[in-house]
Amino acid sequence: MFFYGESDTMLYKDKRDLEADCSKALSWTDTSVTLQDAEDFRSHRLDRLVYNAVFHPEPRVRNSARWMIRSAALAFGAVPSSIQTLYEAAGKGLYSNRTVPAINIRGITYDVARAVFRAARTTDTGALIFEIARSEMSYTSQSPEEYASCVLAAAIREGFQGPVFLQGDHFQFNLKKYKADPDKETAALRDLTAEAIRAGFYNIDIDASTLVELHLPSVREQQLLNSRVTAEMTRYVRTLEPEGITISVGGEIGEVGKHNSTVEELRAFMDQYLQMLGGSVKGISKISVQTGTTHGGIPLPDGTVAEVKLDFHTLQELSRTARESYGLGGAVQHGASTLPDEAFDRFPAVGTLEVHLATGFQNMIYESPAFPEELRREIYTYLAMHHAEERKQGQTEEQFIYSVRKRGFGPFKKHMWDMPRENLERIAEALEEKMAFLFVKLGVAQSTGLVAAHVRPVKVAIPRPL
Repeated sequence: MFFYGESDTMLYKDKRDLEADCSKALSWTDTSVTLQDAEDFRSHRLDRLVYNAVFHPEPRVRNSARWMIRSAALAFGAVPSSIQTLYEAAGKGLYSNRTVPAINIRGITYDVARAVFRAARTTDTGALIFEIARSEMSYTSQSPEEYASCVLAAAIREGFQGPVFLQGDHFQFNLKKYKADPDKETAALRDLTAEAIRAGFYNIDIDASTLVELHLPSVREQQLLNSRVTAEMTRYVRTLEPEGITISVGGEIGEVGKHNSTVEELRAFMDQYLQMLGGSVKGISKISVQTGTTHGGIPLPDGTVAEVKLDFHTLQELSRTARESYGLGGAVQHGASTLPDEAFDRFPAVGTLEVHLATGFQNMIYESPAFPEELRREIYTYLAMHHAEERKQGQTEEQFIYSVRKRGFGPFKKHMWDMPRENLERIAEALEEKMAFLFVKLGVAQSTGLVAAHVRPVKVAIPRPL
């Protein structure tokens, strides 16, 4: 079995121990934190604090660590924010040729987020999103509050100041569960949305594209349920907004991996959505579409990924229609991280508002020469034993492992965090280089000024947990 190190020495004895350690650098009230020695906190307290925010077995200690991180982030100037006003500016044509990357981090979240922020500082990138999907929260064992704590701690550690955009990705309705009990499935999505907003996720992507009924005769009828459910969820989100914040809400018209979206579908969805929403409620800021990708890519027999034929012309038409007809920021492309490097500068060229990136970074972690081979074998053995039912007929071993290894992040979360520091740093260095490359390709390098011009961060204080 892989040896994971003496990580338990990182854990505080109790809440009093945590507060005693942090009091060497911070002071606090019931609603805020004041920096007494910012450098000491950043360099000598923070790593341990975030580790306890993730792994301490006692909820009181975890909650205290998470509150301390979020409140300290506000004091450092790293502020959970909505990207709404930046996307409104795109809808008005105030900027173009910039595609915001939305990055899903599935494992070793603190170290990966640190790499992202280093790349952002190197390239002067301010327009970027950290997100996690409903499904990812489950198989990576990351709650919204934990994920937010890791990202905000990384911002502090790397000296990032300004808006930090946290996003709930694919808050997706399960078709089977919705058909069985629509009220119960809707309640589950509402609960998750409320939890995410409390954690500082001021960007929420509602995904009711799973409810599109393609068997119906007209496109309007096909999109009707999607429009209605998205409108209902939008109204609900508006009731949860902290004072001074308009949450950026996204909708989706085409389930990723299915048939390509059309302008007719976009218009059918939007016309019905706006009618059902009513003119007094702020609508969505963007629309997710399908133009040829699949989440994670399609693994070939040798475990490599098949080349994707993405329809950039359709993507361009959908983005243009979204902006010109409905005032949205534009179209959003999912499942893009496994595309070849030369594809990424085409997204800003065709007016893509946002692109979602996940599996490519997961692959870089698992396939890194710095990832301990013994740990990798242990994870793959576990997956073969516990997820054999997901093996599709005719799959090679490489295809099977590629398709299920995302499910290793939850059960082996602590093992990955406890890798030797030099291994983590080598993995993070490669990720940092890739992120910086993508920021340039996507046109968001030198975007901190753009973000500052359009986004006014609002500091939302939260009460200290008991």
